[in-house]
Amino acid sequence: MNIGPHHPATHGVLRLLTTLEGEIIKSTTPLIGYVHTGIEKNCEDKSYWKVIPLIERMDYVSYYFNALGYCMSVEKLLDEEVPERAQWLRVIHLEMCRIHSHMVWLGTSALDLGAISMFWYCFRERDNILDLFEMSSGQRMHTRLFQIGGVAEDIPLGFADKLRAWVKQMPGRTDQFADLLDKNEIFLQRMKEVGAVSEERLLELGVTGPLLRATGNPWDLRKAAPYSSYDKFDFQIPVGSVGDNYDRYKVRLMEIYESCKIIEQALEGLPEGPWITDNRKVALPPRHELATSMEALIHHFKLVTEGIRVPEGEVYVPIESPRGELGCFVVSDGSSKPARVHMREPSFVNLQALSDMVNDTYLADMIATLAMLDPILGGIDR
Repeated sequence: MNIGPHHPATHGVLRLLTTLEGEIIKSTTPLIGYVHTGIEKNCEDKSYWKVIPLIERMDYVSYYFNALGYCMSVEKLLDEEVPERAQWLRVIHLEMCRIHSHMVWLGTSALDLGAISMFWYCFRERDNILDLFEMSSGQRMHTRLFQIGGVAEDIPLGFADKLRAWVKQMPGRTDQFADLLDKNEIFLQRMKEVGAVSEERLLELGVTGPLLRATGNPWDLRKAAPYSSYDKFDFQIPVGSVGDNYDRYKVRLMEIYESCKIIEQALEGLPEGPWITDNRKVALPPRHELATSMEALIHHFKLVTEGIRVPEGEVYVPIESPRGELGCFVVSDGSSKPARVHMREPSFVNLQALSDMVNDTYLADMIATLAMLDPILGGIDR
């Protein structure tokens, strides 16, 4: 039997080819590639700057993470230092984006099981985050705020106060979400002791993120290999014990509290200073310099017409996205366009575990388990 590729519960254009015995699933084969984006190939025809908007659209729910992985890869090839304020501003937006992603996951997952109110509550919070994104970048989605060498703009006046007020109330809202779902009999029956996979099997498949942490493995790149000043923040890595759907739900829910803690710390200790590198061969000079400096005018002209020239080499930079390890592999041939860009998308890797999770369970359990997998088909598409 086919589930998808346009079924609402597949969370995107995914076709699941299943073999059933009554209502019991005997085998499952995910068939992918219906989005037809070709983003990685298109990157080879764009300058290093123009790749950022494309990369953000791979995972259209947590776009800041894709942009960061790419920017950090190019910065590594350039051997470019990012100002400390820019790193903290990146952390603030990354953790906001993690909560945003978890709101989409929680709302749509609960909706799959009939909890319609949860969808509206979660999307209310998502809308609050998008309002803040619009305030800091001018765009609600695909903001292009992260740039090579830092961020495009400093946060505007009033942004920190609004974010502080929102992040203060978010833990209470998360308590309400937990109360609503943990007392819902249907939700619990679809979560507890359903879709469990061992830690060893997930490691064999390369699965990371909340799915792996639900088994009790605390692997998180923010702690294991800190980047972008994450080592300066105090936060915990939530883990489960059984590795079933319920543990996956609890791990993501607890991550919302931890992201709030990180945002509060970042707002409290946000360093002063520049928000983008002063290397004029990487970032555009400030507009006021163009009227008084011929050198600045030349750098501006060269950057706009030719773009950044990156030394020959290849790098792989991994970061922790809401779905696990997101890695960006960039090859440079010394020109102003990347010779190759490849993303290790966690959704693509994690989808391999679906068969292990749903085989020999009821067909109805597949909907809940797929929702707890939290796949984004834009990232899976190749």
